[in-house]
Amino acid sequence: MAEATPQTEQPELKRAIGPKLLLFFVVGDILGTGIYALTGNVAGKIGGALWLPFLLAFVVAFLTAFSYLELVGKYPRAAGAALYTNKAFKIHFLTFMVAFAVMCSGITSASSAALAFGRTYLRQLLIEFFDVAIRPESLVITGIAIIFISALAIINFRGVSESVKANVVLTCIELSGLVIIILIGAYAIAVGDGEPSRLTQVDVPDGSTVMLAITSATALAFFAMVGFEDSVNMAEECRDPVRIFPRAMLWGMGIAATIYVLVAITSSLLIPADELAKAGSSALLRVVTVGAPGFPLWVFALIGLLAVINSALINMLMASRLLYGMANERIIPRFFGTVHPFRRTPWISIVFTTGVAVILVSTADIGKLGGTTSLLLLIVFTIVNVACLVLRREKSEHKHFRAPTWAPVLGAITCAYLAMPVLSGRPWDDYKIAGWLLLAGVVLWVINRVLTGKHEIHPENLGK
Repeated sequence: MAEATPQTEQPELKRAIGPKLLLFFVVGDILGTGIYALTGNVAGKIGGALWLPFLLAFVVAFLTAFSYLELVGKYPRAAGAALYTNKAFKIHFLTFMVAFAVMCSGITSASSAALAFGRTYLRQLLIEFFDVAIRPESLVITGIAIIFISALAIINFRGVSESVKANVVLTCIELSGLVIIILIGAYAIAVGDGEPSRLTQVDVPDGSTVMLAITSATALAFFAMVGFEDSVNMAEECRDPVRIFPRAMLWGMGIAATIYVLVAITSSLLIPADELAKAGSSALLRVVTVGAPGFPLWVFALIGLLAVINSALINMLMASRLLYGMANERIIPRFFGTVHPFRRTPWISIVFTTGVAVILVSTADIGKLGGTTSLLLLIVFTIVNVACLVLRREKSEHKHFRAPTWAPVLGAITCAYLAMPVLSGRPWDDYKIAGWLLLAGVVLWVINRVLTGKHEIHPENLGK
């Protein structure tokens, strides 16, 4: 563009995040809806060896994290995947689709959190305090999920000042719920409860194979490990990001993965896989009931409620801001960038992303939304891993983290493998939902091309 964008006239962001706060941010961004809502769904795909897909999902995410660390060290600016894609391939349409896929992943993730809010944790609180039981699939629960999404839109519209210190508090709350599950498991082992033989049990559906069952469960469990990539958007607010990012991200992912594996082991020890699968998004509530009958269930339900609220709010904020950023860069119609004159928030983008989320919670279940989120991000991660290798031809003037070559290579292969329709055993519904969302992106791209002609993308401005 010839004229300066509004972003170039703004002062630099305050560099207030040190290594400890960044570590909490990474851990807090990973913990949330995935483990609180999808443990039962993953158990339904693999059986008692529930810990295995979470461990494999961590390995795949860990490989991709090396690429993100090299790229954020080389280009310590916000925008993440869109920035790296644009620099590596310089294909405007591909850059747009990557940014749009990231935005869609935020909407599907928030939608799964909305369903967990209504069908699981709020429902349990209504039972505990008012002895009111509502069927999880009832229209009332769907209505509650829609109201929840609408409430997030109102908060988003009014303007939310996110702080890293608030993230520390919410992370501690989310973490406390998972620590409760792990302590219940430790107690069960100490008193001789639980069935260790379940930990090696892999249930293979008719017509399937052990490998397909494992990859199918891993593809869904991957949803629980996403979030670490959001931290690269904090690069401009970190003190010395080139130095502190590698340790914070890798330690944060390791902590989250360890917690997830211990939660999965506890769940399998105490409850058979078919019962976990039947419990669905209520699986962890079931673990608390069986493992610690005297523990007040409303406490865990409240913790779970706060965990999914935090996940949903962060994702809806990200999605609306990214759509607004794309409109500002003129890569989708400009009216999506309309800012409310009084609230100073991108209200058209908020309305659009909220509308998409309402449609999703009305037509899909938690498993499909979680699977769609992981599918979209696996596609993005495949591109980021390839971009890391391509951008090694571009020399940097400063020292930065360099990933071992095998990491982005294996990262690209494993992410592509888990995204493949036949190899991963992923249900076709995931591809249908993702396909419709990305088709909407293509339509917006075409409309904008017709209205404005060619344009230049500045991904570093996306989401600001």
